[in-house]
Amino acid sequence: MTFASWIQREVRKLFAVREPIAPNGRTQVRNTTRQTILANEIEIADSAAKRNKGLLGRSGLNPGGGLWIVPCESVHTFGMQFPIDLVYLDRQHRVRKVRSGVPPWRISVCLSAHSILELPAGTIVATQTRAGDVVALEEI
Repeated sequence: MTFASWIQREVRKLFAVREPIAPNGRTQVRNTTRQTILANEIEIADSAAKRNKGLLGRSGLNPGGGLWIVPCESVHTFGMQFPIDLVYLDRQHRVRKVRSGVPPWRISVCLSAHSILELPAGTIVATQTRAGDVVALEEI
């Protein structure tokens, strides 16, 4: 194995999605610290095309819906038509930062995050999610 191929393999492992993804596409996000459900139908954006598109072109998120962008440290809401809540997660799914009601035409960053949950505005307040909480992604 060449050094370059070893580096490529290690980088792929670093960014690999290891979380279970339900075969029927139904995955929920539960805040295990507070025993609340953040979303019961989360979409997973784990490819470049899905991450680039994000929530653009949508008129809103259904209650209980959301988008998990992995890997990701920052998002923008340029061109969006509705506000969203952001939950930044590290590799162990510990909440690093939350942003509530982020309006269109904003940028939000958390350099210690590995992924971001985009949720309907009001979800963070309703579930009392805070930095330090742990979330679990589960098949339903």
